[in-house]
Amino acid sequence: MDMKTLGVVHSVYKNRVQAPRQGGTIAEIEVSEKYEEGLKDLETFSHLHVFYWLHQSKGFTLSVKTPWDSKPHGLFATRSPDRPNPLGYSVVRLVERKGNILKVEGLDAIEGTKIIDIKPYIPGLDLKHKANSGWLERRTGC
Repeated sequence: MDMKTLGVVHSVYKNRVQAPRQGGTIAEIEVSEKYEEGLKDLETFSHLHVFYWLHQSKGFTLSVKTPWDSKPHGLFATRSPDRPNPLGYSVVRLVERKGNILKVEGLDAIEGTKIIDIKPYIPGLDLKHKANSGWLERRTGC
């Protein structure tokens, strides 16, 4: 597998403890200048899919207790950052694009996180009307 780092996250959050679940304040994604041309027209979208490498992941277990339930669940039925391949993913609101800098809201990545990919969020393709929240529905009303 050959992955490229497209850029890096600049965030007020410096470690995992500080980072809120599912995003928080405005963060910046600094895309490498060699990929800047690929950002053309990205500012026409309100939201983005952002994929990143969770560089502070500390290994994994296949059974996980989450903040939403005292009962353990299978790793792949959770959003734990500790995974065999610590891939992070967020849907973020694009606040602004200035050249190779994207200001986004809702990114739960910390300072120095490497960006793997960015794609536009397209409601007609991405919104799933009959989706459910699995075991979380009985715990949190998600």
